[in-house]
Order: sequence, then C-alpha cells, then structure tokens
Amino acid sequence: MATIVGLVHLRLYVAQASSLKDKRRVLKSFKDRTSNRNNVSIAEVGEQDSLRRSVLALTMVGSDRRYVEGALQKIVNTAAAHRDMVLVEHEIAWL
Repeated sequence: MATIVGLVHLRLYVAQASSLKDKRRVLKSFKDRTSNRNNVSIAEVGEQDSLRRSVLALTMVGSDRRYVEGALQKIVNTAAAHRDMVLVEHEIAWL
C-alpha cells in the first residue's frame, strides 16, 4: 500500500495588516476555511513576528498522488485568489 504525503509552503503577504492581530485574523480565517473544506493540516511556520509576511505549511496524506496533487493545487489557487492576502510564492514537495 502506497502512502503519499504532499507538503506545500505558501509565502504570503497581508498588505492591509496594520498589526499582528490583523495579520493573524486574516490567516486564521484562511486556515480555518481551508482545513474545514479539505482534509489537510495547516500551520504558520515562518515570519510569525513579521507584520505583513507569513509562511504557511500544509500537509495532506493519501494513497493517490493525482488526488493529493489536485487538492493541494486547488488550495494554492484559492490562496492566490484570496482578497485579503497576496500569494508571493509556493512550493510543493513530496515526502
């Protein structure tokens, strides 16, 4: 039985944030909505003390690489279309 683990790093910019509280509100909304709609784990792993920058890591485990890859790409596209933040860069890795 094959186990596929996909990992995505999202480098984000929250332009409207005037405080860490503002940034965390935007990120929490995105993280909660993403984890509720998809079977992923998500956490802020970098730039926690930066006012407008953040790095989120998402992981998904499955048995079908095409399914996991499609689901992760959908999340990347959702982050890119988000109105309150800018997707600066993303990277998908397979473990």
